[in-house]
Amino acid sequence: MNKLFTLMALAFVCTAATAQTDSTAKPDTVKLSVTKSDTIRVGNIVIVTNGKHDDSKSNNVKIELGRHNNKNMSNITTDWFVFDVGFQNYTDNTNYAAATAGQYLLNEPGTTYPLGKNDFKLKPGKSINVNIWFFMQRLNLIQHHLNLIYGLGIDFDNYVYSAALSFKQAGNTPYSATETIPHPYVIRDSITFKKDKLASNYVTIPVMFNYASNPGYRNKGFNVSAGVSIGYLYNSRNKQKSYQRGNLKNFGDYGMQQFKFSYIAEIGLGPVKLYGSYTPASIFETGLDMRSYVIGIRLGFF
Repeated sequence: MNKLFTLMALAFVCTAATAQTDSTAKPDTVKLSVTKSDTIRVGNIVIVTNGKHDDSKSNNVKIELGRHNNKNMSNITTDWFVFDVGFQNYTDNTNYAAATAGQYLLNEPGTTYPLGKNDFKLKPGKSINVNIWFFMQRLNLIQHHLNLIYGLGIDFDNYVYSAALSFKQAGNTPYSATETIPHPYVIRDSITFKKDKLASNYVTIPVMFNYASNPGYRNKGFNVSAGVSIGYLYNSRNKQKSYQRGNLKNFGDYGMQQFKFSYIAEIGLGPVKLYGSYTPASIFETGLDMRSYVIGIRLGFF
């Protein structure tokens, strides 16, 4: 019945726009709101006539559905549970001679040559970044074309190594029961791992400026955002799998930075969105100098 009523209302309005109205006719029962001399609104339907006279044709009528201007949009829009999935890597600027001399890089008994850049290469395609944003909000700044985006979520970083690396906490005894190392360190292990991963989780707040070319429609137009994020490390672990030791999950901070500052950006065309991030400082406090970067797909609606 609602569809039938809408079709009947459209037919009546189109007829009224192209012909003279009988002055003796009863008032129409459909509530119309005229916003301009050439614009008529029926509920969420906007009917626009071009106002041009043509002797051979009646005035054209254009029917527009949905928003016809940005004034009807809310100034604050919220998306709940936005997800990111991307590939993770880092640029390695480590001074390996200094790290070895400082005893941050050590050898397990049975290994002889020192750790180097090749040992810290990641397995391509297996080092994955996942972000779960509990919410993201968009605040209108200028006519909904320029906006401020902010939110709260968890950043999951996963670094999967090709070499057999083991991260150790301060106070561990890699060589004997009497020798301890007073700071976190990394060793090349004496076994081969089926899986060797360093994982870190950050509670993260992103803040970005956003430009949207067509703000009235979520899945249309071009949009781009850029800004920064700050994360607080609440969990890190070295997860390993091997025949000799089985499945191990060792927890510790391993000398990683307690706070992670990153430059972030996203770009979208219609429903497809790409995101990226770059950490300009090392993710480790001492020893290793690794600058993390990510590129992936964002599953959200902004």
